[in-house]
Amino acid sequence: MTYSSAAQGLSQLEVARRVALGQINSQDLGSSRTILTILRANFLTLFNGVVGGAFVLLLALGFWQDALFGLAVLLNIAVGIVQEYRSKRVLDKLTFLNQSPVRVRRDGHIVEIPIEQVVLDDIVDLHAGDQLPADCLILECQSLEIDESLLTGEAEPVVKAIGQELLAGSFLTGGSAQVQVVRVGAQTYSNQLASQVRKFSKVSSEIRISLDKVVLWISWALIPLVLIIVYGQLMASQSWQQALVKSVASVISMVPQGLVLISSIAFALAAIRLAKHKVLPQELAAVEGLARVDVLCIDKTGTLTGNSMMLDQVIEISASKQDDSSQDAHWKAVLGAFAHATTTNATTRALQKQFPDLGLVVSAEEEFNSTTKYSSLEISGTRWLLGAPEMLTQDSKVLDTVRTLASQGLRTLLLAKQGVSNTPIALLTLKEELREEAPATLKYLLDQGVTVRVLSGDHPQTVAGVARGVGLDFPGQGFDARELPTGTDEIATLLETQTVFGRVTPEQKKHIVQALQNQGHVVGMIGDGVNDALALKQSDLGIAMGSGSAATRATANLVLLDDRFASLPEVIIEGRRVIANVERLARLFLTKTAWAMVLAVAFGITFWEFPFLPRQLSAVDGFTIGVPAFLLALLPNDARYRPGFLKRALVFCIPAGILSASSVVVLSGLIRMDSSWDQAQAQTATAILLSASGLWVLATLDRPITALKLGIVAIMTLAAIGIFAWPVTAEFFGFTYLTNSQLLLTLGVALLAVLGIELVGYITRRSILRPQ
Repeated sequence: MTYSSAAQGLSQLEVARRVALGQINSQDLGSSRTILTILRANFLTLFNGVVGGAFVLLLALGFWQDALFGLAVLLNIAVGIVQEYRSKRVLDKLTFLNQSPVRVRRDGHIVEIPIEQVVLDDIVDLHAGDQLPADCLILECQSLEIDESLLTGEAEPVVKAIGQELLAGSFLTGGSAQVQVVRVGAQTYSNQLASQVRKFSKVSSEIRISLDKVVLWISWALIPLVLIIVYGQLMASQSWQQALVKSVASVISMVPQGLVLISSIAFALAAIRLAKHKVLPQELAAVEGLARVDVLCIDKTGTLTGNSMMLDQVIEISASKQDDSSQDAHWKAVLGAFAHATTTNATTRALQKQFPDLGLVVSAEEEFNSTTKYSSLEISGTRWLLGAPEMLTQDSKVLDTVRTLASQGLRTLLLAKQGVSNTPIALLTLKEELREEAPATLKYLLDQGVTVRVLSGDHPQTVAGVARGVGLDFPGQGFDARELPTGTDEIATLLETQTVFGRVTPEQKKHIVQALQNQGHVVGMIGDGVNDALALKQSDLGIAMGSGSAATRATANLVLLDDRFASLPEVIIEGRRVIANVERLARLFLTKTAWAMVLAVAFGITFWEFPFLPRQLSAVDGFTIGVPAFLLALLPNDARYRPGFLKRALVFCIPAGILSASSVVVLSGLIRMDSSWDQAQAQTATAILLSASGLWVLATLDRPITALKLGIVAIMTLAAIGIFAWPVTAEFFGFTYLTNSQLLLTLGVALLAVLGIELVGYITRRSILRPQ
């Protein structure tokens, strides 16, 4: 399109032709996860396959009372779907490009249209405050300044000229322009960059990874164990249906289905608590992420700083102090006129708070010009200039001061009075507005052992100045990423000595995160722009600002909806609570898995009938594991994260599980030697024994004892007694009353099991587990 035709804009026929060709500015504003993806992720798991298959089998055989464990599967699926769908809905409400109407020229007239109706070659009319709806080419402009921070990370507005390109998502901070759309929709720079990070990937979660390992190990172990169990139960039972029921009881007892459920509930409750602080986890496991992070990479713009400039200081030039003319005495009023002029821009607006409009009569004004690099006002016959010092004066002392200030990361303006040689009146330094909460938040992170790296697209000295302003202590003036090596190993070596990086490209941010990960670090990345999306995708935990780009939010694992950097300590606290409590509960559930596997082998190879029904196991699980686990998951716990969650759990679970299983085998052997026992009595005795050992495992893991923890154990003990003693529950679960001698034998074996478990707990606490 030539410029003569551009003045008229597109005709309706030309617009229709482009729409037919698909050259429209369609925006993908959804989150990175579809409903189908969420359903598939929560339904199609190995855990659901094992437990769900057993659940369906029992229902098909008509033993619905023994299929109670299936509720854990359904609840676990429901919790995951509801929480992730909730996150999706919140995220879908956030958009990358604002939804204000776009002014375009059609058939010679300016009309306003929705952003998605912009087509290729449209002529767009832009003014200060507008956001670019697509990638465009500048046809005409006046004093044009562009904020490209969402795309490049550079906070300082960039002066643009005719013939240059403007990218979708940028903002006009000053001036006006007429531009032609050259790329729309998926073809824009921001969307092309976003396409590299759109694929969903799960957050790095030690809890989830460890639980997946356990389920995988159990699943592989089930292949030979099921054959042993089924064959043994077929040999021991009177009917194949009863043999299958007993086999299912054995299989289900080996799968820690309650642990997966309680972990999901713990994550969901933490997500609800975080929602009160305007923090949105996009998946449940993201809650634990920040508690594990030991290196946090942060963008400067939008994270440490706000989106506006602020006046730092005003330095009156000594020459002006000696001039008592009335005009010079009113230079502060002149600055007020600049701050409130009709041609004000992002820079001069930063002066408004300190310099009010005192009503000076301005007879002429000139906008900031990218060639002269200053703006001007004529007041009472005197022309005042405000702009780049090097363009307004040759005074060596003033310029030396400017260079010193620039080395501190400050932007400097000079107010001068025009003359044969301009008279410098005052230097003004501006800096980005620091987030009020940033210093305290960074101090908290550093105190918690989290190392911080600042990655920004701005000038290294500017980034260094901001970093020191929020309390970071580091040598040097920031590293210029244009000199960053390309090899990951070389970058890793550089990261040992450098903390602050400027002029960093999106690809370099990603490579820096990779280098840190290769060193064994758990890396978090926080940012708001498209330029941060690649690094967020690569990191172990990506954190996005709610006001940032859609690509960034869709990529991130956590979204700070209100942009509050100060929310991070709350995330760490919730993550620690989840990790510490789930670790404790894992030792509870995995002890059951250990004794179940031992019993499966023992009863399978001896051809003994399995000593309890699935419903009886569900009852015992309820008061020894299920209910107390839910209560314990809610307790506060601020213990620092320590790697090796699964190893620590198994060190306790395996010996405790073997002791519990051995006690069951011993009791079963004694029962088989006494013909006075019937099947219901044998099953009841076994259930009492498992209840006693399970409750003591609970008491062992609750150390150090508090009144609340002791209360939980006491209530669960009373619940256990009630289930065995109350006729209604006893009949439903298939329990019966024991004779005094039978009860005494059962409690005697239980005492031996309890003493053994206490010894295991004592040894592991002293050697590995350490009191929480």
